[in-house]
Amino acid sequence: MLDFSFSRDSAISALRLIGGCTALGFATYAQTAPAFDSDSPWMLGDWNGSRTELAEKGYDFKLDYTGEMGSNLHGGYDHDRTARYSDQFGLGTHLDLQKILGWDDAEFQLTITKRSGNNISNDRINDPRVGGFTSAQEVWGRGQTTRLTQMWYQQKFFDQKLDIKVGRFGEGEDFNSFPCDFQNLAFCGSQVGNWVGGIWYNWPVSQWALRVKYHLTPELYAQVGAYEQNPSNLDRGNGFKLSGSGTQGAVLPVELVWTPKLNGLPGEYRAGYYYSSAKASDVYKDQNGQPAALSGEAYRSASSKHGVWFGAQQQVTSIASDHSRGLSVFANATMHDKKTNAIDNYVQAGVVYKGPFDARAKDDIGFALARVHVNPAFRKNAEASNQAHAVYDYDDPSFLPPQDTEYSAELYYGVHLANWLTVRPNLQYIRHPGGVDQVDDALIAGIKIQSSF
Repeated sequence: MLDFSFSRDSAISALRLIGGCTALGFATYAQTAPAFDSDSPWMLGDWNGSRTELAEKGYDFKLDYTGEMGSNLHGGYDHDRTARYSDQFGLGTHLDLQKILGWDDAEFQLTITKRSGNNISNDRINDPRVGGFTSAQEVWGRGQTTRLTQMWYQQKFFDQKLDIKVGRFGEGEDFNSFPCDFQNLAFCGSQVGNWVGGIWYNWPVSQWALRVKYHLTPELYAQVGAYEQNPSNLDRGNGFKLSGSGTQGAVLPVELVWTPKLNGLPGEYRAGYYYSSAKASDVYKDQNGQPAALSGEAYRSASSKHGVWFGAQQQVTSIASDHSRGLSVFANATMHDKKTNAIDNYVQAGVVYKGPFDARAKDDIGFALARVHVNPAFRKNAEASNQAHAVYDYDDPSFLPPQDTEYSAELYYGVHLANWLTVRPNLQYIRHPGGVDQVDDALIAGIKIQSSF
């Protein structure tokens, strides 16, 4: 029997958000583009043309929804079959300040998000004693709560060559950026934030930040950023925290981005480096160079943490002159500090085909593979901990399973039902969930819903 876990608070909040937005649109006029018109970008229509009129004046409002279901069809840590649902509402506004106030090349963005639900990976796929690395439902995480996700001001100078952005936002919004059409976390969003999540905070968490970008050529730009490293921003009760209390240091990323058109087809290539100025703990040794789990001494401290990333996306085919259809390939890789990070490297690659059939020109198909590799020192630490406690049986509740390598794969088909609604059924296969050899390989069925009200 399937046990769908929904949040009552989430449902109530969702209805309030939808109701408020609907009331705003329908209070004084009927819609020109009717509600649920498949050609409209919004489920609730154009509010008798007012949304388009507001956008032309510089006011753009959005209410987006992402919902994800995951069900463990086979394998995993717990073979009890069930299904879980998690979701996110995003309510935001983008203001073109050039149109509104006459400020040349100036913009402002404000976004609030609400996450709710449960994740099939937490107790069915992964061994809860150590958890996992990827997630079968990427929209779950970072506290099921309401957050201020974006609040930034952006200004461009020198014919838009120089671009400065300041306010509250996450690193993955500009650095190591990647689309999020897949449902498995290993193929969604900024991957650095997935493997050094203790310092690099992806959406929906925000922090005080500054990003400076400069276009060297129309196709090539360099950027540098400074982000507040404050773990208290992760707490559920701090979704709207604006003070800097609890700040430990700063994350400083730099990146070079090339966006060529090869044979007329778009591509994007990224290479970057991050440095954290905050202190970090060694994953294995104490101050004397001995295994801390055996010596009982505190883990030694490092003065910083760092890593690199590479990313590539390239469309390689099109349907005649229609570049909105065709095959694209992508790959991502990250490498991290072996002294202080549980994951030392990650690689991923995949393909997406848009418009596979003439009758379904806006549908898409995606397939991807990923490998997450655990730092050998982190594995040795688990083995030393078991030795210190004289626990050697995997079935003992106090046993700490050593972790090694996790492999993930996902296949999805995106059904474009309307310009405001895409549904992506998917199948995911995870080998050695959480990098634990004793956990059975898992097969997961998922459905991802993306909609704009």
